[in-house]
Amino acid sequence: MSIVRPGRFVASVDKINLDELKRAGKRCILLDRDNTLVPRDTHRVPDAVRAWLDEARAKGFALYIVSNNWHGGQVQASARELGVSAISHAMKPAPFALLAAIKRAGCRRDEAVMVGDQLYTDVIAGNLAGVSSVLVKPQATTDLWYTQIFRIFERRALRGVTFEE
Repeated sequence: MSIVRPGRFVASVDKINLDELKRAGKRCILLDRDNTLVPRDTHRVPDAVRAWLDEARAKGFALYIVSNNWHGGQVQASARELGVSAISHAMKPAPFALLAAIKRAGCRRDEAVMVGDQLYTDVIAGNLAGVSSVLVKPQATTDLWYTQIFRIFERRALRGVTFEE
């Protein structure tokens, strides 16, 4: 498997089947914040994502936001609002923050999955950490300038890929 290839392509976080994750032995869901849980252009968590997180919590999943966002206060505010734990300044694609979250959750690598909207940060970090990865479509087209550059290469790498609805 390529280091830049996710295990799955899903249209959005709320479309990920939690029962399938359970059957696959997953107990910990690591989640990117910006454009995965929270659209960059609104900073408001969509109701469908909020409901999915509630269902995941009810099914016993440990939930962790693992974000590269340097505004730790924003990340922690989102975590409190959503009732999940969080690590900011993650420096993905380095896997260290993911490994720390997995350890804090009391899980093993094979019991974790990384969900994010960026191929060159979230997916690579998940693969380097030895966890499953799911790539979702970004919730908004607004990105930081350097993310826009990565998106150019990402679009090329994802040519022909179909995201599960």
